[in-house]
Amino acid sequence: MSKVDNKLAVFQGKHIRKIWHNNEWYFSVIDIIDALDASTRPRKYWSDLKKKLTEEGFELSAKIGQLKLVASDGKSYLTDCVSTKNTFRIIQSIPSKKAEPFKQWLAEVGYQRVQEIENPELAQKRMKSLYKAKGYSDEWIEKRVRGITIRDELTDEWGKRGVKTNREYSILTAEISKTTFGLTPGEYQKLKGLKHQNLRDHMNDLELIFNMLGEASTTKIARNKDALGFDENKTAAKGRGVVAGVARKELEKRSGEKVVSSENYLEAPEKVKKLKNKRKS
Repeated sequence: MSKVDNKLAVFQGKHIRKIWHNNEWYFSVIDIIDALDASTRPRKYWSDLKKKLTEEGFELSAKIGQLKLVASDGKSYLTDCVSTKNTFRIIQSIPSKKAEPFKQWLAEVGYQRVQEIENPELAQKRMKSLYKAKGYSDEWIEKRVRGITIRDELTDEWGKRGVKTNREYSILTAEISKTTFGLTPGEYQKLKGLKHQNLRDHMNDLELIFNMLGEASTTKIARNKDALGFDENKTAAKGRGVVAGVARKELEKRSGEKVVSSENYLEAPEKVKKLKNKRKS
């Protein structure tokens, strides 16, 4: 399903049309070729490049989306678009000086990834540095990183227990969220005024803690009950989320404050908002 949310990316002063599709951004291939000055005839260049990539074993048919984008005449036309990952693959195949910065960046990212595989602590350090640069407090970052570890442990466990498709993972995640917070992830995003942003990056300390409790509990019960397949793991997700939900409601009852918050960090960083909230209290 495609959500029409056309916007423009700008590279080297040229516009690249993009559209939100299948939960990620897709970019116009013709616009990318034009932005890189690869040819005075971008459409012909793309036609030839498609043949070349196919001959090299790059299965294009499954990676290209024919999506409607607004053209210069103001009308919408079906246009070849690719995801961010495949955008980089195409750029790698274009011998243009303007593509060189992209290629150098990809080489650096690839090198860093190899380092992180050999030494996982580097990945955590880089992640913490990125969050710190975005204005998150050290306390929040520790919880966020711990939450990522718990989430990875849960998804690894699901994989071992026969959960296969992305849709199944999404349904199970939604079950945990509903019983923990009373909201699906989509409803939670809407409450916080988010569109494509990561929901967990906009959770406060308590929200992160209860999210961890729901997912860690699900992992434990799946192991203890030896849940196999999607249906059994769905039951485990519902059951363990209830534990986190009960704990959340008990805290709300005793504190007189709701755990679920509409607050986000779109405008003000988490660190700034945390200081303001402390002053208020």
